[in-house]
Amino acid sequence: MLIAWLPPYNGFAELVLVILMAMALDTLIGDPPRLYRVVPHPVAAIGRLVGALDARWNDPALGDEIRRQRGVTLAIVVTAGPFALAWLVGYALGQISWGWLLEALLASALLSFRGLYDHVRRVAEALDDGLGPAQAAVGHIVGRDPASLDAHGVARAAIESTAENFADGTVAPVFWYLVFGLPGLVAYKAINTMDSMVGYRTERHAAFGLVTAKLDDALNYIPARIAGGLIVAAAMFTPKGLSSQALKVMLRDGGKHRSPNAGRPEAAMAGALSVALSGPRQYNGQVMDEPWLGEEFSARIGAVEIRRALYLFVVACLVNAVVIAAIVTYLIA
Repeated sequence: MLIAWLPPYNGFAELVLVILMAMALDTLIGDPPRLYRVVPHPVAAIGRLVGALDARWNDPALGDEIRRQRGVTLAIVVTAGPFALAWLVGYALGQISWGWLLEALLASALLSFRGLYDHVRRVAEALDDGLGPAQAAVGHIVGRDPASLDAHGVARAAIESTAENFADGTVAPVFWYLVFGLPGLVAYKAINTMDSMVGYRTERHAAFGLVTAKLDDALNYIPARIAGGLIVAAAMFTPKGLSSQALKVMLRDGGKHRSPNAGRPEAAMAGALSVALSGPRQYNGQVMDEPWLGEEFSARIGAVEIRRALYLFVVACLVNAVVIAAIVTYLIA
């Protein structure tokens, strides 16, 4: 349903029920590896398209202005194509009796609760075995050089990734599904995938990926702040979680992060767990002097804190689902 926010409200209630089913499916089955050995994962398919267009259009010999213009074309092509395809699929599914279940299955492939949980859990388990395995494990979920991280840095990176990906891997996809239905969810994932591939401020992508990075920032602005609020709320139901402290640190430090969005959930997580996050880190051989979030707390953390962050992440996802369920209950009543 393209315009999910317009009456009739029972149409919006159906959207809410579908996304709740999608969240449940993602929790139960995640991304089945056997399935995606046969058919490409939607995000992987989008990634291949972005990679091909990046190789074809982003010629380093061209000036920045031309590369920025080509970056605009990239953003239009990679967003509009999947959006239109998702609209057609959603319309077709709306014509069959069990179409809502198939739509929930498709939507679940674009959520990342189970995948993120499993990856971060592996980092905690690897850290129990030593620094080398932990660096290898965290390398799957962060963009920085894992070899530059000590054990405390690995733990901080895993917790930061948990907070940031809660926002753009769970909250934002759900948000844009509720606004624009399946096309909105697919378009958001297309832009988010583009940003992860060409949105970095490297020499190659500073101009070409500029529009993509700005689009991703705009689409994550509201969801990131919702995610921070959900982490604050979840801290009330988490052992040793400090909700008021999470709120204080989020409001104080959330804007210090180099990202206009990631700082909110990361700062909320830092306050809830009483740990220091962010700080100096290394990207592409360069040390970035990032400010600390929760600087009054210790940055010397380990696997115990990762597991506490995972617990908080699960509770935040449950709070998110309860809020969504309350909305549909109100609409149906």
